[in-house]
Amino acid sequence: MAIQHVQLDEVVGYFDELEDPRSTVNRKHPLVSVVVIALMAVLAGAGGPTAIARWAAIKAEFLMSVLNLPNGVPRKDVFRRVLSLLKPAAFQACFAKWLQALRARTAEATGVETPVLAVDRKTARRSHDASKALGALHSVSVWASEYGLSLGQVACEEKSNEITAIPELLRLVDIQGTIITIDAMGTQKAIAEQIIDSKADYVLALNVVYQAQWHTG
Repeated sequence: MAIQHVQLDEVVGYFDELEDPRSTVNRKHPLVSVVVIALMAVLAGAGGPTAIARWAAIKAEFLMSVLNLPNGVPRKDVFRRVLSLLKPAAFQACFAKWLQALRARTAEATGVETPVLAVDRKTARRSHDASKALGALHSVSVWASEYGLSLGQVACEEKSNEITAIPELLRLVDIQGTIITIDAMGTQKAIAEQIIDSKADYVLALNVVYQAQWHTG
């Protein structure tokens, strides 16, 4: 598939509606600019506020030319404060709308009208912190294989919580007209009904247990 280019002002438009959680005295940098910089840095491999600020400093000239940054590129404390104050659900809604737009554009470019969306559980590598008694980060995501695009992700604490995370994820993503694949953990009647109600098809895995009966006479 050919590379699809996205203009930065298009990305900005999807996050303009975010409510600024900061006090009015701490708004030297426009919220949408801070969020978009953080988003791009994370996509480039940044793993936290310090890495985001380092990436932004390297790309300062470019960022100043395309984003509203009247006071220059934000420092790490700005990214840390904004990311900790943002409402996850609000950000996720904006992010999902952007991904949906990317999906529509990619569908047009590839000609794939009925994509296969794989629902799968992942564990983020090196996301645990034993010193703070923090376990690894587990999440359930929707991957559109023909598009090479992840359409959504929901965190779950344990493997058993995958069953409750999948319905939430399917509500977040527009799955109409797609084929959903899920492993045996997510093979539940309620999930199948939700997929059908959303006008999608599914392929669900089953674990079949065979019992051998022995008779001695």
